[in-house]
Amino acid sequence: MAIKGLLDRFRKGLSKTAQLFNIRSWFGRKVDQSFLDDLEARLIQADVGVKSTQRIVDRVREAYSDKTADDDLLNFVKAELKALLVDPRPGTLAVSPSKPTVYLIAGVNGSGKTTSIAKLAQRLKDEGKTILLAACDTFRAAAADQLTVWATRSGSDIVKGAPGADPASVAHDACDRALARGADVLIVDTAGRLHTQSHLMRELEKVRGVLHRKISGAPHEVLLVLDATNGQNAIRQAEVFTKSIGCTGVILTKLDGTAKGGVVVAVRQTIDLPVKFIGVGEGIDDLQPFDADTFVESLFT
Repeated sequence: MAIKGLLDRFRKGLSKTAQLFNIRSWFGRKVDQSFLDDLEARLIQADVGVKSTQRIVDRVREAYSDKTADDDLLNFVKAELKALLVDPRPGTLAVSPSKPTVYLIAGVNGSGKTTSIAKLAQRLKDEGKTILLAACDTFRAAAADQLTVWATRSGSDIVKGAPGADPASVAHDACDRALARGADVLIVDTAGRLHTQSHLMRELEKVRGVLHRKISGAPHEVLLVLDATNGQNAIRQAEVFTKSIGCTGVILTKLDGTAKGGVVVAVRQTIDLPVKFIGVGEGIDDLQPFDADTFVESLFT
């Protein structure tokens, strides 16, 4: 059952996608081939994905062919979408039995990675945890400065190296500091690598290896930040990153700025990773834990 406060926040952030899911405007129409073609077009526009779209359309055809579109059909489509988003794995973040818990954050430039790290740090800080950030994006000159600003705002500590420094050495130093200070959580930023650049992907693998050697069980989550406005291209990014560093979950950003919110379904069905958080606005508290029921309900006003 959707929680009202979360539902309202989701609805506000997903309003552009919801415009494509306005099935109520079709009430009274006969569910014929024209209706099914319109439904298919809406789902494709929302980037639900070809396979998932075909499944929903086929199921509607089987259950409602030649009937009249009404609340029953609306609830049927909702149930189909929820079924596609079901994930038996916990949506919450893993927590290490001993300090620190380490979260490695990856993604391409422009995906909203650094901002998502800041929002995640603030969320964990609000839960009473002590946070250490590791600025391992040493390739982009302003990356460490940007992360430092966010660290200051969230009251988090930060470890950074000189521009161009070895990212793995920064990760090494961050692990030492996190252990020495008894930090609850270490969040590791990485360079916004293009998934097509194999040498940079190898550098990311090296950072992951350092974390694993220094801290038992680390990284406890490898979170991939994907820009929802990239639609199907985000799927390709996820496939390559997962193969390289074993991603355990997705943060899907910028859902408020696109009508392609259905990409959540495509991500879940194509790469089989749980969506841990979604970004539904620019505010520091607009990174929200993903809930399939609330997400689907928010698409149908």
